[in-house]
Amino acid sequence: MDRTSLFHGSLVTTSRILYTPSAFARTSLIHLQETGFLEARKPHKSRRENLASCLFFQVLSGHGTLEYMGETFPLITGDCAFLDCRRPYSHCTSDELWQLKWAHFYGPNMNSIYEKYAERGGRPCFHPSDPSPYGRILDELYETASSEDHVRDMRIFEKLASLLTLLMEQSWNPENRRRITAKKQNLQNVKEYLDRHYMDRINLDDLAEKFYINKFYLARIFKEQFGVSINNYLLQIRITHAKQLLRFTDQTVEAIGRECGVEDANYFSRMFRKVEGISPGEFRRMW
Repeated sequence: MDRTSLFHGSLVTTSRILYTPSAFARTSLIHLQETGFLEARKPHKSRRENLASCLFFQVLSGHGTLEYMGETFPLITGDCAFLDCRRPYSHCTSDELWQLKWAHFYGPNMNSIYEKYAERGGRPCFHPSDPSPYGRILDELYETASSEDHVRDMRIFEKLASLLTLLMEQSWNPENRRRITAKKQNLQNVKEYLDRHYMDRINLDDLAEKFYINKFYLARIFKEQFGVSINNYLLQIRITHAKQLLRFTDQTVEAIGRECGVEDANYFSRMFRKVEGISPGEFRRMW
């Protein structure tokens, strides 16, 4: 665990805990990655993408905007946002600067949980009638992460599960539910298969045979539904997982490449640099 104040300067003051969960928590639980408080001192914009993480934040004061999934959402005091950070997102202040509380977290089932949230009509941002339970959970996460509790990971899991329960309750908006056709549901199964088996050798022919879909149809409809080709989606998953391992473990670059389904260490490094613009070692030193 690293408790620190980062980005302290002319734009932003941030007090956050960069949390390192146990190996058990990383593989078996919904676990915390970081949590904290942000205060903008001048207008600024933050942009991220391809993170193996979900982000929840609450606007404590001020105004701003969120850009996510091709939409722009205005944010005001009391608003909450719940995002899948594998997808590009950015948020920025207006002239009336803001304060935020946030938590980044992830887990073995978070992709499916977020999909269910969206299917139920959940929006990337919303204004709860009572924001206090959300703020209270964020405060408890910060307090627990900074404690010396010997079952800290389990208590964090309990609090994140409470947060997700609140979000699922909030998400039930039948009028906003996505109308998923049988074809799209099939391709959702393909996407979930890639999420689980990205470390394996996967090609289009085998994928089409496994799901009884013509490979040309599969390639075309997958890109239409998810906005990215199968190969590029697989690359995103592998790089996202590699970034998580580089950040939260001390495994070698070669071992991380193998765990992400790339046996050749040199090819893995080239692939990583092509996507991120820096080498795996340079990315690790950033954190």
